[in-house]
Amino acid sequence: MKRIINNRQLFVRRLGLITYDILAVLASSALGLLMRFDMSYYELIHTVGSREWIEHIWTYLPIGIVTTILIFYFFHLYTSLWSYAGIPEMSSLVLACIISSLLQAVGMLLFGYGVPRSYYFMYTMWLVILVGLSRFAYRLFRTFVQKRTEKAKSINVMVIGAGEAGNSIIREMNTSRYIQKSVMCVIDDDNSKVGNYIHGVKVVGGRDSIIESAAEYDIDEIIIAMPSAPRKQLKEILDICKKTTCDLKTLPGMYQLVNGEVNISQLRKVDVTDLLGREPIQVDLESIMGYVKNKVILVTGGGGSIGSELCRQLAGHMPKLLIIVDIYENSAYDIQQELSRNYPELNLKVLIASVRNTARMEDIFRTYKPDIIYHAAAHKHVPLMEDSPNEAIKNNVMGTWKVCEAALRNHAEKFVLISTDKAVNPTNIMGATKRICEMIVQSYDKKGDTDFVAVRFGNVLGSNGSVIPLFKKQIEAGGPVTVTHPRIIRYFMTIPEAVSLVLQAGAYAKGGEIFVLDMGEPVRILDLAENLIRLSGYVPGEDINIEFTGLRPGEKLYEEMLMKEEGMQETANKLIHIGQPIEFDEKKFYEKLEELKAESKEEKADVRQWVKELVPTYQIKNNEKEEYDHEGKDISVIADNA
Repeated sequence: MKRIINNRQLFVRRLGLITYDILAVLASSALGLLMRFDMSYYELIHTVGSREWIEHIWTYLPIGIVTTILIFYFFHLYTSLWSYAGIPEMSSLVLACIISSLLQAVGMLLFGYGVPRSYYFMYTMWLVILVGLSRFAYRLFRTFVQKRTEKAKSINVMVIGAGEAGNSIIREMNTSRYIQKSVMCVIDDDNSKVGNYIHGVKVVGGRDSIIESAAEYDIDEIIIAMPSAPRKQLKEILDICKKTTCDLKTLPGMYQLVNGEVNISQLRKVDVTDLLGREPIQVDLESIMGYVKNKVILVTGGGGSIGSELCRQLAGHMPKLLIIVDIYENSAYDIQQELSRNYPELNLKVLIASVRNTARMEDIFRTYKPDIIYHAAAHKHVPLMEDSPNEAIKNNVMGTWKVCEAALRNHAEKFVLISTDKAVNPTNIMGATKRICEMIVQSYDKKGDTDFVAVRFGNVLGSNGSVIPLFKKQIEAGGPVTVTHPRIIRYFMTIPEAVSLVLQAGAYAKGGEIFVLDMGEPVRILDLAENLIRLSGYVPGEDINIEFTGLRPGEKLYEEMLMKEEGMQETANKLIHIGQPIEFDEKKFYEKLEELKAESKEEKADVRQWVKELVPTYQIKNNEKEEYDHEGKDISVIADNA
């Protein structure tokens, strides 16, 4: 029944349009001839020959009506959804009217029906106006009524970007009944666009007008419609936007809209990576991943943030066998299920094992003979390791030593260590143990045919235990957001960037190198916290407070990527650099390493002193807690002497 009713409504609507078009042809014929006489009916009927022109037009009218209706049908003027009509529909309408007029001119000439030459032009103009009015009047009326009824509950929006993306989003917001938002103004740095209108919305100025316009138009939400803008330009604009209290969103790339991956209604929140001030590192993995094809690959710590992403990237490049080793069965199970589901043809082996277990590592290497090892297993949490330094030594140092020995003994081709920028002039036990791992790797490179290299990271966004997930949880809980120090800065990278670097390091590896990513400018953690609060729709210090908790044990204000002695050498990828090996007495180093092994097993409280003998740049600090007021001013420094 519903279908019958809908079909009947459709038939009535199309019949109404056809009836209207017949009347439009009649009116256009009359108005076209009348305009020839400046709309004076008196002059028309008193001009010599005018009665003959009227008779010719009237005689040809039935033919003109039939041909016009057929042409309109051919151009889908009776089947288009005029509620969503745009430029394509308008173009079809105009073209249909022009063809109808041309056929009328040809037909009247063939029949010898003479009329003034200007008549054909006037007729065409009126036909376009009257037919267009019927098609677009409903849309205009619907939009007007919709905006009037929803204006009270709509969100005031500012769009930044008057290009194709901005045009698309304004058009959809103006026409969609599912988006209760009103675009109040547009911002664009192109002076030629300022003062013009896009779908009735004025381009009010450049980026210097953002703050003023947000207040003037009572803006609730700012949409960045600049999908192809460089990251640096986007950061500059976001730095201005964050000074407002508006919610911020960005428009996906236009290619995503075309491909149907997203639509304009799916505006995403501004991601914190948009504020890092640099373009993402792009690595052409397809051109470098040939070295893993048909190889046996082993990933230690394969269930962790970096390890699991390594496994995902490796799985798609046809390794002979991918072995995941992890001590945590839950994370190992998760990545196993994911890879089995996404890569059913992958030859996958998941083993629960500790890198600290010599016999277990030897058995794994002897059984599977891995060609390439990515060593991601490690304790990485700085404050926790400060409280358990012997565990950091056992897992990070001794675990790396055992895996290196197994790799060398079983003639692996490559060994890639995941290291950290905290290994440079370390002030915490985690960084110091990672520096020892780098020294082990560099020394083992000289012992056989295996290429041993290390890859040094900054902080990885979104990884387990990183600052961004912590901030998000604190914001969701209503605050406060805790920052250790108002001046603390860090280098950041994304998990895909980190993994790309690891994989490329494996391709570049010749042995003994420490690969370092040029990560751009460091980011102040306080700025990161404030930005994240604003991007969540809150005002720092008003809706969500920021509290300074003081530097944690072993934490320093800034991290370094290279020690002065290491120097810097470029690779083919200008954003990846190589630190040269630092010479040290290897015999003495391994003697001290054996002593450290014994000390850590005995759970010695002064184990840090033994670490310092191996890493002279290690700075042992007393645990201190610094307190700050809400503006970040130092109130006191309390020595815990823990």
